[in-house]
Amino acid sequence: MKDGRTHLAHKAEHAVDLDTGAVVAVTLQAADQGDTATLDETLCDAGIAVSGLAGREAELRPEDTPRVNVNGIEELVTDKGYHSGAVVQRVTHYEVRSYIPEKLQKGRRNWQGKAEEQRAVYANRRRVRGSYGKSLLRRRGEMVERSFAHCYETGGMRRCHLRGRENILKRQLVHVGAFNLSLVLRKMLGAGTPRELRNRFGMLIVRIFLLLWHGNGQNHSCRSRVAASVAKYVVPSRTRVRRPSC
Repeated sequence: MKDGRTHLAHKAEHAVDLDTGAVVAVTLQAADQGDTATLDETLCDAGIAVSGLAGREAELRPEDTPRVNVNGIEELVTDKGYHSGAVVQRVTHYEVRSYIPEKLQKGRRNWQGKAEEQRAVYANRRRVRGSYGKSLLRRRGEMVERSFAHCYETGGMRRCHLRGRENILKRQLVHVGAFNLSLVLRKMLGAGTPRELRNRFGMLIVRIFLLLWHGNGQNHSCRSRVAASVAKYVVPSRTRVRRPSC
C-alpha cells in the first residue's frame, strides 16, 4: 500500500461523462501506484472509447447530428489527488483543458527551468477558480462519486474473491456495464433496477385505483343530485329522498 503495508488490493479508476453520468472507461492498477502515475492510462482508455463511439455514430447515423463529441475528450476534471506540475503539463500536451484543484503548499514554488510547467499550472489554476470550473467540480463530486457508490458500496464490489488482475478487471467491467445499463433503463422506463420498477408499478396501480374510485364517487354524487332535483318536483312533499354517501 502507499503507507508501506502489504495488502492484497487494487485501485480502480472511472472516467465518467459529466453530462450523462455514464462510465466511459474503467482501469485497474496496483494499489501502491499513485494517482498521478495512473491518470494517463485512464485518460487514454477514455479517449479510445469516445473515438470508437464517434466512429459508430458516423457509421450508423451519418446524416444525423452526432451525440458524441467528434473532437474526443476536450476537458478533464479530477480531484486534488491527481494534481502535479508534470501531470498538468502532460495533459496540456494532449490538447485537453484540465480542471484539477491544487493542494495547499507552504511557501513559494521554485519555477527555475520550468517555464512551460509554470504556464500550465497557472492556466489550470485560473480555470479552476472560475465559475465554470467550480460548476464542473461540483458535477464531478456528484457524478463520479455516484458511480463508485453504486458499484463498490451498494453493488458489493469493494471485496472481490478472485485471483489475478485480469480476472478482477473482467468482473469489474461486467459490474460497470450493469451500471451503465441501469442508466439506459432509467432513461427509458424511469427505473434503473428491477426493485425500483416493481415499486413504481405498484404505485402506478394504486394511482389508477384512486382515479377510478374518485371518478366513480363523482358519478354517484352527480346521480344523487339529479335525483334529488327531480324528486323535488315529482314526488309528494312527505317523501324523503336520501343521498347515498360516498
